[in-house]
Amino acid sequence: MKFRLFRKSVFCKLFVLFGGIVLGEFPSDYIERINLTFSQRESEISIALEKSPNLIKHWSNRGDVRLFLGDFHGARKDYEKMIDLDPKIEVSHWRLGIAYFYLKQFDKAARQFEIYHNYDAVDRENGIWRFMSQFKSKGLKTARDELLKYKKDDRPPYPLLYEMFAGRLEPDAVLSKINEQSFPEHYRIQVLFHAHLYVGIYLQMVKDNKVQAEELLKKAFENQYGRRTGTYMWQVARLHYFQMLKSRKDTVQTDTKNGE
Repeated sequence: MKFRLFRKSVFCKLFVLFGGIVLGEFPSDYIERINLTFSQRESEISIALEKSPNLIKHWSNRGDVRLFLGDFHGARKDYEKMIDLDPKIEVSHWRLGIAYFYLKQFDKAARQFEIYHNYDAVDRENGIWRFMSQFKSKGLKTARDELLKYKKDDRPPYPLLYEMFAGRLEPDAVLSKINEQSFPEHYRIQVLFHAHLYVGIYLQMVKDNKVQAEELLKKAFENQYGRRTGTYMWQVARLHYFQMLKSRKDTVQTDTKNGE
């Protein structure tokens, strides 16, 4: 579950379209243009699949594009098709776990991240997603009691983040400890992307601090590393942030309507 660039063909098309504004201010139609790019790419891959229905990379690419469009049902179907074509893929398919998570199929998501642990027993990001899935389905105590165990070290800031999800480190302490490190500036921005994303989700989910969570998720979305590279997880951060904004808007509208 390492932070990888999404499929090269998708990334190149997105970079050509947004390369001039990736590190600048967001234009008003920024998200619309991203969605248009992914919609066009989805159509192209669907045509390719008609010609080569057994080519796993097409199912993989379309699953990614559909997830980036927020079509979690479509992503799940494409990711599961990959496993149908090659069952060996299942153990390493953390992306399917993310699709399950956003479909609120939390038990399936937890299982997917659990079996991924057999593939990569270093990556604590995977353990965080398993925690999140179990938190949603079984509550905080079970999520913490059944945290995946790691013996080897991991990249920053995941050891700190994992301590936070385990309840042994407060969110503010995670960010403080990162700021104390003398990372090169370009690497510090990358580390902060990870930190802002998962500290934000932790505050939203475990602490129910939606105000601070939204602030940090906004920083993850606006992070220069994420926007420049277009990692899979930056796309997830973008979707998660805008889901949170929509939820807040819907709540305000409901409260306003009920108050009339």
